[in-house]
Parts: sequence; structure tokens; C-alpha cells
Amino acid sequence: MQIQSRFCSHRLAALLISLTFWSGLPGPVHAQEELRIATSYKLMTLDPHYANLNENTSLLSHIYERLVYQDDRLDLQPGLAVSWRAVSDRQWQFKLRENVRFHDGSPLTADDVVYTIERIRDFLKSPSGGFRSYVTGIESVSAPDPLTVVIDTNGNIPNLPLSFSSIFVMNRPAQGFQTTEELNAGRAGHPPVGTGPYTFESWSSGEVLKLARNDDYWGGRPGWPQVTFRVIESPAARVAALSTGEVDLADAIPARDVASLKQRGARIASVGAARINFLQFDVERDRLPGVTDKSGEPIANPFKDALVRRALAMATDRGILVDKILSGYGTAAAQLFPGGLPGTSETLQPEAPKYDEA
Repeated sequence: MQIQSRFCSHRLAALLISLTFWSGLPGPVHAQEELRIATSYKLMTLDPHYANLNENTSLLSHIYERLVYQDDRLDLQPGLAVSWRAVSDRQWQFKLRENVRFHDGSPLTADDVVYTIERIRDFLKSPSGGFRSYVTGIESVSAPDPLTVVIDTNGNIPNLPLSFSSIFVMNRPAQGFQTTEELNAGRAGHPPVGTGPYTFESWSSGEVLKLARNDDYWGGRPGWPQVTFRVIESPAARVAALSTGEVDLADAIPARDVASLKQRGARIASVGAARINFLQFDVERDRLPGVTDKSGEPIANPFKDALVRRALAMATDRGILVDKILSGYGTAAAQLFPGGLPGTSETLQPEAPKYDEA
């Protein structure tokens, strides 16, 4: 049984806020100097390569950028790389965007991409491998000229550009590799320096991240001089902060609070997302704890029977879940990915619930 949730996900040219959010401003917002955002995301590090977690990548995406981006359909689009091609089964070539500068004024070059790959592959010892899985197939990386990156792999890796849509590019320091500890020290050490629309100002772990506009951003001048992310983990507290005007935006607002926020003048935006919520049956174990017959005797795992799984799926009213649990901010799912994304079929539709009235 699957339910596709709906939430807002934008990376706006003027706003440049890529977090999932609900807008709560009653009037024009561009008159103010600071955009205040309440977020459920608890940024654990300023190192863009330390942990492959949504909390980190979502917030750090305002500071750092990738060679390749995925659009709303998850199709690959140019980022810091304007083009890429497979030279052979074991070699790729990426061409970088011209006139891109890091926040410290240094130009983006192919050597920075070499450093980024080598830092992840050879230097960083992050939990659970971090981003290393994206570069393990890379045998060597070189920079034949300032705007060309050549990558040799140990086999045919046709999805290498997709891997680079997950990796932030760092600039090469004068010597060695920047450590996670140095980056986490912020301005007191080696502050995060990227090519993104916003520059790093300050960070209090688990509390606040402050950013300032990058007026020299290659993608156009961002609309907000300052952006402050306040970590508010409680959904009720985020709603309260939005309602009282302490913040201008808040993410992950419970569906049950949308109606009351609208009554207070909040503006709500909702778009389909590449996210599925589903129940997964335990089909591995032969017996399950607590599963017995009427006399209390253990029985074989019923979920191993495809007919049992199908019966439960047919008895589940997805429409009620969407309407009552998600307050309409969802879509009943019929396949693993939301409709319209690559690999999905338009012919697959959710089955209506069926009951044996006998």
C-alpha cells in the first residue's frame, strides 16, 4: 500500500530557497532585508562531504553547488558543468561553466573538481561511507585544461553524471585537504566556501544557520540580502512561530494545520514530490512475533502468501488516507515512483478498495 505525499519544493531564481516550505507571509515579502525560515532540518556539519543526509544537503545547497542538477522530473540539467559526454566505456569528459567564482573570489577550475573527488575518495573517513559510493568506480581524474575534467573509471559506469548530481564542489586549498573539524569551526577556522547564491555567515549547531547574499553569483542576483534558518524540531512550535510572525517560512507543516493557517492569511503552496510513503510486509521470517491462530498457536508468516498481501492492498482505501490523514495533500500511488517521473507508466492507476461483503 502506497501513498504519495505532496509538499512544496522550490529553488527560486529570486528567492533561492530550495527547502520544502510553506509560505506564511500575509503581505509582500521583498521589502524586508532578512528572510527568516523555521526548519525541521538539523544541520549536523558544515562539511558538504561528511554525511549524505537530506538535512545537510538541503541547507548546504545554498552555499555549495554540483556539476549536474536534477530538475522536477529528475532529469539531468547543467550545473557547474555545462556539458558532459562519454568518451569511451571507461572515460568521461565534463566541460565546466565559464566565469564562475567561489565566495573568496577565486575562479572555479577543473582542479577544484579533481580536489573534490580525491577528498571524498581518498581522504575523508565519514560514517557509512558518506558520498564515497558515488566515486568508488573512479580510477583517476585529471584536468587537461582549466575548464575540462577527464574521469577514467575501472569499468563502464553509464550513470556517472547522475552521481555528480549528489556531490558538492569545493575549492582546493593552498595545501592538503580541509578537515571536517576546520570547516565546522566556521569563520574561526576555514569557513565553507562555495559557488552558490549565498555565502556563509555563522552557524550554531542545532540552532541557527545565517547566510548572506552572493552579489556575484553567476546565476543572477539572489532576492534576499540575508537568510536565517532557525532549527525548530517540533511541528507545533514551527506552526506557532509562523502564526506569530517570528518567521516568514516554515517547512514540514502538518496537514491538519493548513486550514487554520489559511484562515490567518498564510499562503500555502503545494506541488507533487518524488516521495512515496508505504507499508512494507515482512516476507523474510518464517514466523512473526504475535501472529497466531484463534487458539493462540503460532502460524506460518501469512505475508509470504502473495494472496494475503494483495487482499490487504485491495482492502486499503487510499482515498480515505489522502483525504482524512493528509487533508488532501497527497495522491494515491499505484507504483513505486510518482507519476510523470522516468520509469513510471501512465497506464498504472490505483485500484479502488474491494470488500467481500459476505
